[in-house]
Amino acid sequence: MAQAVAGSRAGITAGIREIGVYVPEREVTNQELEQTLDTTDAWIRDNIGVETRRYSDPDDWTSDLGARALLDACARAGVSPGSVDLVICGTYTPDRMLPSTAVTLMEKAGISGTPGFDVNSGGCPGSVFALEIGANFIASGAYRRVAVVLGDVNTKIFDPQDRTVAVIFGDAAACYLLEPVVSGLSGLSPARLGSEPSGQSIGYVTREPRFDENGERRHSGFGDNFTVMVGRGIRDFVLGTVPGLIEKTVADAGLSLGDIDFYALHQANRHMVHTILDTLGQPRDKTLTNIQRIGNTSGASVPLVLRDALDTNRIRRGDRLVLGAFGAGLNYGAMVARWCGPEDFS
Repeated sequence: MAQAVAGSRAGITAGIREIGVYVPEREVTNQELEQTLDTTDAWIRDNIGVETRRYSDPDDWTSDLGARALLDACARAGVSPGSVDLVICGTYTPDRMLPSTAVTLMEKAGISGTPGFDVNSGGCPGSVFALEIGANFIASGAYRRVAVVLGDVNTKIFDPQDRTVAVIFGDAAACYLLEPVVSGLSGLSPARLGSEPSGQSIGYVTREPRFDENGERRHSGFGDNFTVMVGRGIRDFVLGTVPGLIEKTVADAGLSLGDIDFYALHQANRHMVHTILDTLGQPRDKTLTNIQRIGNTSGASVPLVLRDALDTNRIRRGDRLVLGAFGAGLNYGAMVARWCGPEDFS
C-alpha cells in the first residue's frame, strides 16, 4: 500500500505557535447511556475506555465550537483574530453544504476579508491532514499566520439508539495557530499520509431512512444522515498499519523512536492508543489519553491531547513529538514536530 510523503519544505518552516480548545460543558456518563442503550458502564470502560463524554448544546454547531477554539488560540498567543491570514476548517459535520464552515466560524469570530475553506479528510485524520495543508501554506511564504480549526459535532450525526457509536463519541473543537519559525530552526516536518479506499465501508456516514420499534421515523441532527462504524475492522486496520506508519515517519525525520519525547495519537479507543505504544516498544508514559473524560472527539482529539500535555508540563520547548491520526477513508497520517517556544517564531 502506497503512502504519500510530502516533499521537503524549502526555506520557510511552520511551527505551532498555540493550541486553542473548546469542550462543551454538558457531561454524559456511561450510567446515563445505560438507561437508553443495551450496554453497561463496565463494558464501555473495558472495551472502549470511555467514562464520560461531552455533548454540544442543541443550538451549537461545528462553527460555534470552532469559533470558540480559534478565539482561545488567539487569546493564548496574545494576537488579534483579525491578524489571521488564512482559516482552514477540518470537519465532516459542516453546518451547511454551502458555504464552508470556515467562513461561518470566521464571521462568528469577527474575522473579515480573510480566505477560508474546509477540508474533509475523513473526520479523525484531519488533525494531521489539515495541519499538513496549513503548514504548506506557511511554507509557501504567502501566509504568516494560519488557523487550522478541527471541529465536529459527532453526537448530532449518530442514531442515539445505535450503541456502536453512541458510547464512543463526544463533541469538541481545537485550533492549531501556525506561524513561520526562525530561519534554521525546525518546526513541523512533512507528514506521511495514506489512504486505503477498500476500507471505506468500515467507517462512514450513511443517508437512509430509519425507524423505531413503533414505526416512527428517526432523525439525527443531520436528518437522514447517520454515522456507521465497524469497530473491529477499524481496530485491525489501525494496529496493522499505524505502528509501521509512525516508524517510517520518524525515520523520514532522521530520528529513532527513542528520540521522540511525546506521542500524540488519535483517541479512537484508549486501549488502542496503549497498544500502538506497546507495539513500537515505547513506554506508555510517552503519551496520555483523554478519551476517558471527553470521548472520541474526531479531528480535534490530537490537538486536545497536545493541549492537555502542555497544561500538565508533559511537553516543553525543543521536545520532539509524533502526531498520528486515522479514521474514515480509511485515511491515516503521521507527522514529526519540534515543539517551539515564543522566541522560536520569526
